[in-house]
Amino acid sequence: MASPELTSLRSPRVTAARRLAKRSFRGKERRFIAEGPQAVREAVTHRGGTGRTLIELYATPEAAERHAELLAAARAAGAQVFIATEAVVADICDTVTPQGIVGICRFLDSPFEEILRSAPRLVAVLAHVRDPGNAGTVLRCADAAGADAVVLTDASVDLYNPKAVRASVGSLFHLPVAVGVPVEAAAAGLRAAGARVLAADGAGERDLDAELDEGTMGGPTAWIFGNEAWGLPEQTRALADAVVRVPIHGQAESLNLATAAAVCLYASARAQRAPGGCRSVTSS
Repeated sequence: MASPELTSLRSPRVTAARRLAKRSFRGKERRFIAEGPQAVREAVTHRGGTGRTLIELYATPEAAERHAELLAAARAAGAQVFIATEAVVADICDTVTPQGIVGICRFLDSPFEEILRSAPRLVAVLAHVRDPGNAGTVLRCADAAGADAVVLTDASVDLYNPKAVRASVGSLFHLPVAVGVPVEAAAAGLRAAGARVLAADGAGERDLDAELDEGTMGGPTAWIFGNEAWGLPEQTRALADAVVRVPIHGQAESLNLATAAAVCLYASARAQRAPGGCRSVTSS
């Protein structure tokens, strides 16, 4: 088992990595923290417009032995790999019980104009979403539903918040994400690119089941999802071609943001695909 190279919490390298827990430093350095083997594995294989995404990898001796192939792949991809004590890795990580491995990555968001040029068929727009866990989970749902992109408006949480990165479970590295886009510009741009803009709201005039039954969901669609607590403000609802509610057939008062987003995105995905075109989550 390899001996730790980094043992001091006061090491300049460790201090620089730890500071990325704060949004201001992430923005200044254009780097973020990816915790755990799954996120690091995705970062190793991802390449952005500026080259490799993973810059540094820190692992405890136990994690280095357990994930030897991952460390080898990181080195082969050009990342710097450091063996560190458990205290050092824990100091960099945001979680209470770290998994022993953490990566430092370059920002990977895409320009909104680039997303529009790709003529996306399914896009999730997060407007006024403040909870990082919800943002990351919606990103994961969008990835699973086969969405072409995700857009975070300028009023939403930071994409690179450690909780958002963890909640995406690697999906952050799978599809284009634009950040800091005003919701008005997002709606106008996606409509101009050929998408029907739908706002998801529990008080919507249209019913999701009715939309599916009437065959209106098969074309390019951009879904706008709002804040967890108060939904979408009227001015945002007014930007949409239709405001759609997920029907509640039981006695639950409502659905949380991530659940509602999953239902809406999968409804669009199913409508856009021919029968038999979806892959089962249990298939090998």
